[in-house]
Amino acid sequence: MAQPVLECKNICFSYHNLKGETKALTDISFQVNKGEFLAIVGPSGCGKSTLLSIIAGLLRPESGEVLLEQVKIGYMLQQDHLLEWRTIWKNVLLGPEITKTLSPQKEALALKLLSDYGLSKFKDKKPGELSGGMKQRAALIRTMVMEPGLLLLDEPFSALDYQTRLMVSADIGNIIRASGITAILITHDLSEAISLADRILVLTKRPATVKRELPVHLTRQEDSPLGARGAPEFQELFTLLWKEISDEYCGGA
Repeated sequence: MAQPVLECKNICFSYHNLKGETKALTDISFQVNKGEFLAIVGPSGCGKSTLLSIIAGLLRPESGEVLLEQVKIGYMLQQDHLLEWRTIWKNVLLGPEITKTLSPQKEALALKLLSDYGLSKFKDKKPGELSGGMKQRAALIRTMVMEPGLLLLDEPFSALDYQTRLMVSADIGNIIRASGITAILITHDLSEAISLADRILVLTKRPATVKRELPVHLTRQEDSPLGARGAPEFQELFTLLWKEISDEYCGGA
C-alpha cells in the first residue's frame, strides 16, 4: 500500500475581521502519495489557495490536522518573484544563500537544472531580459535547487499568455515527473489539471469541502502533458469536471 506524504484530516478554516467571520474551508480530508501529482480545482474564490497555505504551514487550521512526512516543501506562486537586480544564476541560488546551505554540490545541481531546461546560456542575464516562460522556468529551478520532497504550485502559469502557458506547463510538468517529486497544483484551467495530474480533487463553492476525486487515466500517443490533450478520454473528463464546477455556480448538487 502506498505511503502518503501528506494527509489532511477534517481541515476547517475561517477568515475573521471587524465585520464578522467568513468560512473558507470545512471538513477537508484527502491524502497525497509519494510521487503523485494532484490537481485541485473548484469555483473561483472557494479557498484553494488558502488550503495550499495551510499545507505549507503559512496558516493554521481552526480545526483538523495536516500530517506531513519529514520533507522540505517548495512553494511556487502565480508570479515568478525573481529579483530584478540579481542575475538568473544569483536568483536560482537565493534559497541556499538564505538558508546558509550553499555548497559546490548545490551549485552543480543549479548548473545541471539550468542546462537541462535550456537556461544555461541565460544564467548571467537579468530577469527583465527573459521571456515570461523562461522566468517561470527559472523560478521553478530556484525551487528545485532546494530539493523539496513536496512541491506546491499555486496557479504558476496564470500570468502567461495562452500559447506560452501551454508550452511552459508541459515543460514544467515533465520536469516534475522526471524528478519524482510529489506535487500539488492549484489551477482554474481544467485542461491543465487533466493533462498534468494523476488525480484531481474537486472542491465545492465556499466554504469548500471535497466534492469529488477523479483519477486521471489517459491513453496517450505521446507521454507528455501536451500528448495527454489528444487522448480519447480527455474530452469526457473535461466535460465531467466542467459539470461538477458549473453545478456549484448554478447551485446544483
